[in-house]
Amino acid sequence: MTVTRARVLADATPASRNRYADLIRVVAIGVVVVGHWLMAVLGYEDGSFTGRNLLEIEPGLQILTWAFQVMPLFFIVGGFSNAASWTSARSRGESYARWLRARSARLLRPAIWFVAFWTAVPLLGVAIGLLPSSVARVGGQEVALPLWFMGVYLFAVPAVPPLLAAHRRFGPRILFLLAGGTLLVDSLRFGLDVPVLGAANFAFVWLAMLELGMCWRDGLLRTPSWLPWAMAAAGLASLSVLVAFFDYPVSMIGLTHGVRSNSLPPSAALLALGVWQCGAMLLFEDLANRWLSRPRPWLAVVIANSVVVTCYLWNMSAVVLAAVLLFPTGIAPQPEPLSATWWWLRIPWLLICVVCLLPFVFGFRWAERPAPPPRDPGSGMLATTSVLAGTVAAAGGFAILTTQAFPVPGEAVALPMVGVALVGLAALTLAVDPVAPLRAHERG
Repeated sequence: MTVTRARVLADATPASRNRYADLIRVVAIGVVVVGHWLMAVLGYEDGSFTGRNLLEIEPGLQILTWAFQVMPLFFIVGGFSNAASWTSARSRGESYARWLRARSARLLRPAIWFVAFWTAVPLLGVAIGLLPSSVARVGGQEVALPLWFMGVYLFAVPAVPPLLAAHRRFGPRILFLLAGGTLLVDSLRFGLDVPVLGAANFAFVWLAMLELGMCWRDGLLRTPSWLPWAMAAAGLASLSVLVAFFDYPVSMIGLTHGVRSNSLPPSAALLALGVWQCGAMLLFEDLANRWLSRPRPWLAVVIANSVVVTCYLWNMSAVVLAAVLLFPTGIAPQPEPLSATWWWLRIPWLLICVVCLLPFVFGFRWAERPAPPPRDPGSGMLATTSVLAGTVAAAGGFAILTTQAFPVPGEAVALPMVGVALVGLAALTLAVDPVAPLRAHERG
C-alpha cells in the first residue's frame, strides 16, 4: 500500500470506528514476530544447523509468556471484527456462503503464495544440489511454524455467525458455558489421562476468545467501570492457581519437551490468560483511541495493517535467511546461549531479522491488497457445504504443514505433499484467484 492510498483510507475512516481494535491487531502480531525471533536459538556446528528454543534452555523465562503470548488478543479482535463484518453482510442481504468465502479468501490468498514458495524452494534446491536435504528439512520446519495459527483461525471464522446468534440471545452467559466445557475437557485430558479429548478445546477456548470480542464490541465489558480491572485480576489469579496447584505448565507456548501443553491444544490456563489480557487491554482503550484520533498515528496503523498477515507468515523465513547468511559463513560469532555476549548480540540479531524480512514483505505484500470478492457461490445447502469444505481443507492443510513441514526429497515428501494438496484444493473450492489484487491494481 502506498502512503497516498493509505492516507486516503485513513482520512475516510468514520469517527464511529473503534480504532483500538486495529492497533491491537498490529501490536499482537508485532509481539509474536519479535518473540519468535528472540526464542529461536540457532547455530551451525559440523556442517549442520541446530535449533533450540530459548524457553527450554532457560525455563525461568517461561513466565514472560504470560504477557507475550498474545494470540488470545488476536482472536478477541477477530471476534470483534468478524461480528461487525457479518452484521454488515446480513444488512446487505449476503448469504452465509458468500460471506465465509470472502473472509476465507482474504486470509488464504497470502498463504497460498507462502505455501507455493516454500514447496518449490526445498524441492528445487535439493534436486539441483544447492541445498542438503537435512538443511532444507530444518529450514522447512522453522518457516512452517506460523501456519498453525492460520489453520486454527480458519476453523474459527465459520463459527462466527452461529456464535453471534447465540451471543445475541444469551449474552455473556456463553462465556461461562465455554469455560465450563474447557474445564471438563481438561479434567478428562489431564485427570483421566485421555489426551485425545484435548482437541475439543480448540473449539471451547478459541470460541471463548471470539465471544470476548463480541462482548467488547457490544460494550458489555466496560460497564461497570471496574469490570476490566476485575477481569485482569481474576484471569491472572486463575492462571496462577492452575499453574501452582494443578500442574499446568508455566509456558503459554507449546514446548518440544513439555509433558503438557497450554496451546496445542489450548487449555484452561490459556483461557485464563485471554481473560486477563482482555481486561488489561480494555484499561487503555479510551487513552489509545484519543491518540489514534490524530492523523499520523492512525496513518501508521493503517499502513501496518495492510501488511500484518505478510509479516506474520514470513517472519520465520527471515530467521532462516539470517541464519543462512550469518552462521555458515562465519560472519556472526556463536557465543554460548544466555551468556552476556549472547544477550548483547540479540540487538543486532533483531535488526538483521528485520532486514531479512523486508524482501519478503516487499515481494509479497501485494497479496494482501483489497481485491474483488470471489464469485457468489449462492445461498443453498450445496453452496454452504462447498465453502465449508474448502475452509476445512485449508485448515487441515495448514495443520499438516505445521507438524510435518514442507516436502523435502530424501527426508519427507508424502504427508507434506498432502498438506500442500489440501491448500491447493481449498483455493480451487473457494475460487481464490492468487493474482486478483494485481489485476485490481492494474485496472485501478
